[in-house]
Amino acid sequence: RGYGRIAQMNKKRTEIVIPKDQAVFWLDKNGRWHNEHGEFQHKKIINYFNTSIHKDENGYFLFQQDENISEKVYFHYEDTALFAVDLIKEKDITLVLNTRKRLKLKPKNLWIRDDSLYMRTGGENIKFIERGLMKISDLLEMTNNQYAIKVSGRRYRIPQK
Repeated sequence: RGYGRIAQMNKKRTEIVIPKDQAVFWLDKNGRWHNEHGEFQHKKIINYFNTSIHKDENGYFLFQQDENISEKVYFHYEDTALFAVDLIKEKDITLVLNTRKRLKLKPKNLWIRDDSLYMRTGGENIKFIERGLMKISDLLEMTNNQYAIKVSGRRYRIPQK
């Protein structure tokens, strides 16, 4: 293919690694995928890309594999690669990420930067976008120019960074 590094693994499996500077797509600050032709529009492709996001010591990449080939494509992102796209309010509040991974909301780990809400967990920044923000909005409060979230009868201040 002419991209990245190709290495043989276990005689049968070939690993293809495409570095970030050769990737032809990227993730914008609102969690939308783009390439040279513009923003991705096809929902199945967007979902496939989102659920293929992984991370290793070299950064975020999309991963796919079949019988003979595994492929890692490292990609650029403007803010973060993880986004809270939905919220499930049951006994606990659960975030649904763009990767489809689910995480418990940790109010003490919330923070605001440039009018955007984030949660930090396990060394990762997760940004709340559109639907995630709408679903959490009824738990947010603002007093004296200070945001807070009220969860399980407890109020947590949300710092600005």
